[in-house]
Amino acid sequence: MGSKNFKDAPIHDVVVKPVKKWNDKRGWLAETFRHDELDKQFHPAMSYISVSLPGVQRGPHEHVDQADLFVFLGPGMFRVFLWDNREDSPTHWNRMVFEGGDTNPISVLIPAGVVHAYRNISATSSTVLNFPNRLFMGENKKEPIDEIRHEDDPDTVYKTE
Repeated sequence: MGSKNFKDAPIHDVVVKPVKKWNDKRGWLAETFRHDELDKQFHPAMSYISVSLPGVQRGPHEHVDQADLFVFLGPGMFRVFLWDNREDSPTHWNRMVFEGGDTNPISVLIPAGVVHAYRNISATSSTVLNFPNRLFMGENKKEPIDEIRHEDDPDTVYKTE
């Protein structure tokens, strides 16, 4: 792929929102998404939860059709990396790096074509929720996986170091 100089700047259509935790004597509660706050094209089709061990990175990869709605609530913290790979985007070749999790609970809407990765930067296992707008492998898991895995390319331009 060669090298590319990314510009550290916001990415068009990426939405990073704080998530409010409502604490009481029982623990806490947080809204992870609301249909009235998401454009219909981003309404979740499914959900999943993943746990990443300390230091583990997932990605970088991207989707052709799928948008992801990640929620980083904790425990622990993640460093999130985004690169705009959409040629028709006004922010093509922009990059964003930020942290989310226990001390900064956030949701991150990532449209198709935006390369993304996240790394657990905590000393403990940490949890991420995702509410993608497409079913994994389509109806009844009969379609190809919508994923371009840049992490498998040793020469990738999508660097997290």
